[in-house]
Amino acid sequence: MPLKQSKSETIWLLAALALLILVSFFSGLGSAPLFDVDEGAFSEATREMIVSKNYLTTYLNGAPRFDKPILIYWLQLASVRLFGLNEFAFRLPSALAGTAWATSIFLFVRKESGNRQAFLAAAMMVLSLQVIVIAKAAIADGVLNCFLAITMFALLRHYKTGSKHALHLAFAAAGFGMLTKGPIAIIIPFAVTFLFSLQGGTLKKWIRMICNPAGITLFLLIALPWYLLEYRDQGMDFIEGFFFKHNINRFNSSLEGHSGSLFYYIPVIIIGMMPFTALFFTVLFKLKTLLSDNTNRFLLIWFAFVFFFFSLSGTKLPHYMIYGYTPLFILMARALPFSSLHNHAGRFALWPLFFLAVLAILPFLLPKAIQAFDDVYIQALLMGATELLGQTYLVVIIAAIAGITGIQFLSGASIEGKLIATGVLFACLINLFLMPIAGKLLQEPIKQAALLAKKERYKIVMWESYNPSFLVYSESFVEKRRPEPGEIVLTTVKQLEKLDHPAILYSKYGIVMAKLGQ
Repeated sequence: MPLKQSKSETIWLLAALALLILVSFFSGLGSAPLFDVDEGAFSEATREMIVSKNYLTTYLNGAPRFDKPILIYWLQLASVRLFGLNEFAFRLPSALAGTAWATSIFLFVRKESGNRQAFLAAAMMVLSLQVIVIAKAAIADGVLNCFLAITMFALLRHYKTGSKHALHLAFAAAGFGMLTKGPIAIIIPFAVTFLFSLQGGTLKKWIRMICNPAGITLFLLIALPWYLLEYRDQGMDFIEGFFFKHNINRFNSSLEGHSGSLFYYIPVIIIGMMPFTALFFTVLFKLKTLLSDNTNRFLLIWFAFVFFFFSLSGTKLPHYMIYGYTPLFILMARALPFSSLHNHAGRFALWPLFFLAVLAILPFLLPKAIQAFDDVYIQALLMGATELLGQTYLVVIIAAIAGITGIQFLSGASIEGKLIATGVLFACLINLFLMPIAGKLLQEPIKQAALLAKKERYKIVMWESYNPSFLVYSESFVEKRRPEPGEIVLTTVKQLEKLDHPAILYSKYGIVMAKLGQ
């Protein structure tokens, strides 16, 4: 039966969701320097595209970069043209994609379960820790997740209604996903719908769906032209670099040291879903109840496939699990009515309070950590953290703990209201306080060194470090090798003893720019 929903309620909830999106995705969007390696690499490739006016092939430090397809760079390019060469412009496409991603969740769940559940699912997505980070990052994953969510929702709508419009939308969104991050945009929908059809005994319907001529044509019109033009421009280097190295090899082996055990993604989910982690366990405990619904089975298969596929992958990175977060947020909203949290509301706050407690004791652990490490670069980084995590830091963290605790004692507030209020406080803490601190510690030294190099027109050799954001801020290339006498090197304090008579030009938190003696 169609749900009767007030139009005014829908408008108010969309307005509330827009406010949450502003708090989570747009507040402090440009406040922190670009983080290395990924943000720096994507942003520098876009900067080099602007300089070279080559809008087909991306380059990093003058060499072809085959890591990802072209769409994210085009989006960043358009943003930089409008807002200038700055952090806000590089991150804006991800924030807008996150907005569309959250809206797609709201619209899908609204048709399935009504306004209130739709708002809760979308709000949890917007306010969860890992999504806050991804939707503010100048990388491809926020955009991919947007297209992936639209693809999957449209496919499920087609299953339920037979809508050709929904099917064509799914193929179109998959085409844009293919332009954003490559084959993963079709692997997940293909595998999930196959498994869903297999368990439902509808494989013939699945075959007709994936072999839809109009859908395939639409997908190819969107995705194929760039791939053909790129192959024409770069030949087998593109095939080997993109398809073999950055897709097949990422699954078969550990690229760039990003490995982990089969249990790698369990702590990722526990931390990444903060402050709503308790509801993730509710989903696990209520699987039998949830599986009685066909939509829930689709959502569970979606999450399970992503979890097991990337758990078996040789290369493991935390943000890969976000491809399976969309169904989790919806399942968490659907599981809440069955949860014991209604009778014990304070339980859901235990996870974020534990997380904040760890942050609160961090300054007291740093002195011992400094003594425990022999690496002088790590020591310098930890000493920088000691400088930044002072009295103000402790006051803010304790205030956040008090705020979340106080929310649990609000009389008359619903469990949904307490969840969202906790999420808002959590998002403000991350965006307005913790993210700027991380930026000052990890990236501000790189930015300041780059700006000095730009001002003085230094020619830089980068040695035993990899910081592509330096290229963005210095607006220049570097040579990556051991420096020769008389050259200026960007490296870490750990490498100083290996250099001959280095004269320090800049040094902060373990990052050093020095000129070697003749």
